[in-house]
Order: sequence, then C-alpha cells, then structure tokens
Amino acid sequence: MSAIADQAGKSVTTAGESISQPPKGAGPMQKREARLAYTMLAPTFLIILAIVLGPLVANFWISFKPVELGDLRAPKVLINERVKGKPKQAGDPATLEYRVRNSSQKNSIANAGFTDILPPGFTAQQLPDACSLKGIDIQCDLGTLEGKAREKLVISGTVSDEYLGLRKPEKASKPVSYGDADSVLTNGTFTLENFRRVFDSDEFWSVLRVTFYYTIFGTAGALVLGLFAAQLLNTSFKGRGILRGLFLFPYVSPVIAVAFTWVVLLDPFSGTLNALLTKMGVLAEPVNFFGQRAVDLHLFGTSFEFPLALSTVIAFEAWRYFPLSFLFILARMQSVSTDIYEAAEMDGATPMQQFWYISLPQLMGILSVLFLLRFIWTFNKFDDIFLLTGGNAGTRTLTVDVYEQGFALSNLGVGAAVAVVVFVVLVTFATLFIRFSTKEEGL
Repeated sequence: MSAIADQAGKSVTTAGESISQPPKGAGPMQKREARLAYTMLAPTFLIILAIVLGPLVANFWISFKPVELGDLRAPKVLINERVKGKPKQAGDPATLEYRVRNSSQKNSIANAGFTDILPPGFTAQQLPDACSLKGIDIQCDLGTLEGKAREKLVISGTVSDEYLGLRKPEKASKPVSYGDADSVLTNGTFTLENFRRVFDSDEFWSVLRVTFYYTIFGTAGALVLGLFAAQLLNTSFKGRGILRGLFLFPYVSPVIAVAFTWVVLLDPFSGTLNALLTKMGVLAEPVNFFGQRAVDLHLFGTSFEFPLALSTVIAFEAWRYFPLSFLFILARMQSVSTDIYEAAEMDGATPMQQFWYISLPQLMGILSVLFLLRFIWTFNKFDDIFLLTGGNAGTRTLTVDVYEQGFALSNLGVGAAVAVVVFVVLVTFATLFIRFSTKEEGL
C-alpha cells in the first residue's frame, strides 16, 4: 500500500483513492465568529475589569498622596450673606454683610471671590476696597485665601419701600463663588511619607503579629472543627439531617446577632458563662473575656501571659466559620468509594488508621483550597473583631487599623498605605501557597 500526500489539493491517495483531509487551523468563517464573540463580550469584560481594578487602583493612588479625610472635597469659597439693621421706613440705613471663609484647613484658594446681586430696594453707598458695583451686580475679588482664612465684607446703604416689603431680602439672590484650588487627590504631588509612618511605627509591627496570630489560628480552628463535624456526620444515624442543619446555624446567622449573643454570654457582670463557672468554683471571680488583654497562666512550673481577648475572638472566628469547611469536607468524603474502607476494615485497619491513611490523603486537595480561602477571608476580616472588641484589648488587626487610621484619625493616606500592605501580604502568601502546596491527584 502506498500513500502520496498531495499538498496542493490537500488530499491523501491510498490504493488509488483520494481522501480529503480536514483543514488545518481556523478558517475564515471561524475567525469572523471568534472576532464577533470577543466584540460582544468586550463590554462585559471591561465592566468586570473596572469593578475589580477600579477600587484597587484608587487605593494605591491614595496611599501615595498626603491626603486626610477633610481633603476628599476640593477647597471652595463658602459665603454666608446677612442683613444688619432694622430699617422702619424708606431711606433708613442698612448694611449687607458677607462672611467668607476657606472650606479647607490647610490648602489655599487662588483668585478667590464671588458675585452677587443686591437685594431689591437696597442702594449701596459704601463698598469695601475688594468689591466693585455695576448697576445692581456686585463683584468682590479676594485674591488668595489661605487655609482657615475668614473675611467679613460690609456694604453700607439705604433701603426703599420695595426692600421693606421683602421678608428676607438676603435670600433674593445667592452669591456665586469662584477660585482656583488644587485637590490633593488629583494633583501631581506624591509621597512615600504614608509608608514611612506605617513602617516606622512600633504599633504596626504589633498589629501585624496579632493579625497573623488571629488569621492562622482562626483558619486552623475552622478547618479542624469542620473536619471533626464532617467525620461525625459522614455516618448514617437517626436525625442526621436535622443535625446538619443545626451545624449551619453559626454561618447563616447575621453576624450582628451572633456577636451580640457572645458578648452577652461572656459578659463579666451578667454573662451566663461567668455565672456558671463562678458557681462551680472554677473561677474565683468573673473574667472579662473580651476586655482583658491577657491572664497569667502557670503550667508545669512555667508562667506566661495568655492573650485572653484575642483567643476568645479566635474561638468565635472558628465557631462561626467552621460550617463552610464542614460542607466542603463532607461533600468530598461522600465522594470516596466505600469499597476502600470495607477493604481496609477487612485487613484489620482501625478507624484512626482508616482516617489517617485513606480519608486524609483524599481530603488534602480540598483542605488546601479551604485553607487558602479562609486565610484570605480571615486576614481581611473586620466586622467580627469590631463588633466584639472594637479592636481593643490586644485584638487590633490590620483591617481594624485601616479603619482607625482612615476614619478615626482622619488620615486616609496612611489608612490606604496599610491597605496596600494587606494586599501585598495576601498576594505574596497566595502565590507561595499555590506554588508550593501539594495538589491532590486528579485536581
């Protein structure tokens, strides 16, 4: 049998017969359809990209700007117009007073001023040097208004019957201000001062340690509890469905409700747990679980400080989020063939050996994914800590520090710099974890 490839006709001759070969690569029609598909999907991709990258880019931008909370709005000229005097009849004197101030506490406004229309029936007789009058139109040029600057301009004059007939003459027109001012958010000034303030602070490194402590132990606790719960409910027994539903309660309940419940139960004055432990003689006096930074423990002749408030918050974290791990682990367990366990049992393997040599290797893939996700989510957690302790008693994490710097201290630049640190830490961790973590076969 001989086969001759005809490149021009793209055919193969076999035993005197010509067999056509499929074209290699995409044809013109396929290319047009692909371009049309990409064109139709482009708006969706751009919208998603803007939603994902927009806040991230804005945060990086602010982290390099010397911006405070009051700088979110550009400086502007604020004017309050008042009428002084109580004229009774036409020809009586009255004064029109303009109180002008710079809305910014530190940034100046160049070429500041305003225009206005005199109230009907008011005749100006004496003007400030900065103001000029054309008919009833008044214009005041104030030059440069420094930060916190305040000025008062008084225009003296007389009134007519038309003026006396107005209830609020100063409301007849509204002054229009103008001026040139840079917004610190949009100008070309950049600085590394925010990052210097972050890394030069001793408090930052303490907060970073607390964050890792909280994240690692909170994540591990949620995984271990989820693993135990999944192992317990992987066997068939009466009421298993009800118990599965109850196990989901911490995760599906509103965080404000469960946090308040924990605060009430552990309250040092009226909390149920303190009352029980005191009655049983376990505690000599009530313990403030969420308000006491540390307690002295003595074990095996060694004394050390145990971070009580932080450990209590970690316990809450593990309790609240173990149902998510429980669901994923249980689903993976139920996908493992029972024949493997039956064969191991026939070979005399104990339940612990079955778990260690059969279940655990099968679960390594899903456990790795859960650890990565829970690490990222716990590292970014803010609401739990803020509701339980407000970041006090040694429970202040980086996310709480972002809030404190940006809003409590009104220093948005430093808060954004801390947020950038959070982003860099999580990206680095995720990259290294994915690179070096073991992967389950078949995943």
